[in-house]
Amino acid sequence: MKKIRYCKKCLFPETKPGLEFNEDQICTACQNYDDRSHIDWDERKKELMNILEKYKNKKENNWDCIIPVSGGKDSIYQVVKMLEFGMNPLCVNVAPCGPTDIGRKNMDLIKELGVDVLEFTTNRKLRKKLNKIGLIEVGDITWAEHAAVFTVPITVAVNYNIPLIIWGENSQNEYGGPVADSQKNVLTREWLLKWGGLLGLDSQILIEKYDVKKSELIPFEYPSDDELNRVGVTGIFLGYYIPWNSFSNFLISQAYGMEGYKYACEGSFLNSENLDTYYHGIHDYFKFLKLGFGRVTDQVNMAIRRGMLTREEGLKIVKLREGKFPISYLGKPLKEMLEEIDVTMEEFIEVCDKFTNKQLFLCDENGNLVKDKYGNLSKINYDNVEDNI
Repeated sequence: MKKIRYCKKCLFPETKPGLEFNEDQICTACQNYDDRSHIDWDERKKELMNILEKYKNKKENNWDCIIPVSGGKDSIYQVVKMLEFGMNPLCVNVAPCGPTDIGRKNMDLIKELGVDVLEFTTNRKLRKKLNKIGLIEVGDITWAEHAAVFTVPITVAVNYNIPLIIWGENSQNEYGGPVADSQKNVLTREWLLKWGGLLGLDSQILIEKYDVKKSELIPFEYPSDDELNRVGVTGIFLGYYIPWNSFSNFLISQAYGMEGYKYACEGSFLNSENLDTYYHGIHDYFKFLKLGFGRVTDQVNMAIRRGMLTREEGLKIVKLREGKFPISYLGKPLKEMLEEIDVTMEEFIEVCDKFTNKQLFLCDENGNLVKDKYGNLSKINYDNVEDNI
């Protein structure tokens, strides 16, 4: 049994990978946000404009940059900003498994903004196999999607000879990570391997253990250093150069026609995130099982730092919305999602229990997880105050 320590300013727990606390028990995510007030954003914007000018295709015979897009609020915002800055981007979308109707609508919106869009769909038969492997092997049904989202745009950059890639925010800055990684303005191979959500599962394991052909994994492979150097591929975080705010990104994207869901998504307290695939609910639930917190905590913390919620209000929301067994997502039953990857409900629950950190949740005298009639777990503590930590 482990009592979790929490940041005293937001609700991030010490179980978050890479998170660090200072002597006042304030996490690096809060420190990073506070540091933004000391940044000369006018100077950062000038730096960005110089980069864009450097990479702009003066001959007008190729695109100026690549923008990886999902149809979500942040990628729509990235497209809007690049168009404002006079860039001609090639938008690259890796089609998700379990696509939603609202996700498709929002991707169609990007096509109406005045940009070229390259949609890449990986082998569906293989993806179902990889989704099952990801769930069983590392507790992430969206492993293949996370891999392809980072590798495909870079492969396109190499093959189309487009050096500049515009990513969104550096997640290690927004959500707290080691200082050296949180201050980076460039997404590198090293950053991807460390923070891209690959969880140690790689092509070698897939080939040797699951009889996946090397040729089937082409979309999931990061280009070689020689290929990257030949083209001079550089992937920058837009959030390093202009103030990043996912809440205002949604409002801006909504003004251009983006749709939110009709109510807050399961495992969330917002209706504006993770709208493109039904599998997000399963992914976020496993984050809760492994680390004792989920997407609601991420969202609430961003609101707390921006003065939109008090810490006490955020805590109530987390207790109300987070960590529920993912019986459905955006109206699609869990059973149907599992049938798509040939996993039974019983097998799924076994995998859930396998990846649950029992130190963070209540167990009975025999060491079995205590669950309510809906399959929900009970965290040992949600805050420092509860246990006088």
